[in-house]
Amino acid sequence: MPSPQSVNELIIITGMSGAGKSVAIRSFEDLGYYCIDNLPPALLPTFLNLMKESKKEISRIAAVMDLRGGDFFSSLIEALDRIEREDLVATKILFLDADDETLVSRYKETRRSHPLSENGLPLTGIHHERELLADVKERAQYIYNTSSMKPRELRQRIIAQFSGVDSRKFTVNVMSFGFKYGMPIDADLVFDIRFLPNPYYIEELRPKTGLDEEVSSYVLKYEETNTLIEKLMDLFEFMIPLYKKEGKTQLIIAFGCTGGQHRSVTLAEYFGSHLDQHAPTVITHRDIAKRKG
Repeated sequence: MPSPQSVNELIIITGMSGAGKSVAIRSFEDLGYYCIDNLPPALLPTFLNLMKESKKEISRIAAVMDLRGGDFFSSLIEALDRIEREDLVATKILFLDADDETLVSRYKETRRSHPLSENGLPLTGIHHERELLADVKERAQYIYNTSSMKPRELRQRIIAQFSGVDSRKFTVNVMSFGFKYGMPIDADLVFDIRFLPNPYYIEELRPKTGLDEEVSSYVLKYEETNTLIEKLMDLFEFMIPLYKKEGKTQLIIAFGCTGGQHRSVTLAEYFGSHLDQHAPTVITHRDIAKRKG
């Protein structure tokens, strides 16, 4: 008889159709997870029992489960309850979401129809899917809104979140954004830094961003900027250990200026590089490429 195999981590990747599940499963594959695409939820407990008896050295599994799995929504909840009841494996759900406008745009780009859209209109299927997925989303430990994420950024966030042996490893995502493009809906902490001196009004700095040394030096040279940094660093160093103690797995900190080009990028880069001593850190610049003209 083969010795029982210890599968000690299962990540279920689910969420809205078009929100990035294909990118996610490839990212987990790069991290060394045993990956399964389109596993019917009803077969999940059976699959885990087979893995326990297998000779394969598999300890971490990532599985995409979505509409293609047939009677998906009810059977997934039932499978999760059974896994928890029989204590088969530590299971976490990664739920990928995006706003309606983004999802409709992605369907138009790919010229695909939504699997739940009977009349051919993507928005009808999207609304129906949201209703059906509400219970699954409620149970998710990780919820990523990919509306403003490029595939590379989604991959970086997954790698930062799940690269450790322990999937509960705490990570910090520091984001810059422009208020003119809307507030980030998935941020835990949002800081409006539009009161800082604006490089936009310096002609030679206007076309540059906070990634350029000239812009970052301009923003960081002011006393109010350094006072803000000092106070926020004290706040973050106080809060991060408490978030970890509470069991939170990620903290998303967003800095917003007018256009998301100069001040917010500068501070996101600064805190992203200084907070990595407290937790693995990912830096995201949501609106840095949206400048018009």
